[in-house]
Amino acid sequence: MDIQTVEHEALQLPPEDRAKLAQKLLLSLDALSAEELEQAWLTEADRRARELERGDVQPISADEVRRKARELLR
Repeated sequence: MDIQTVEHEALQLPPEDRAKLAQKLLLSLDALSAEELEQAWLTEADRRARELERGDVQPISADEVRRKARELLR
């Protein structure tokens, strides 16, 4: 089963079950070794860099992120 299939199936679950699944998935990351965590972050950084290069997403400045975060906290 590929990740798209798992994601599609998981999104069909009721909210409470999705929350339980999300918690289990997040907790499972704590079991990763330092090397596995480093590789996961490198993979994510590479994915994000490719999205920027393709123009799929637009960069947001740190100042803009701070401004939006402050607005959300109000």
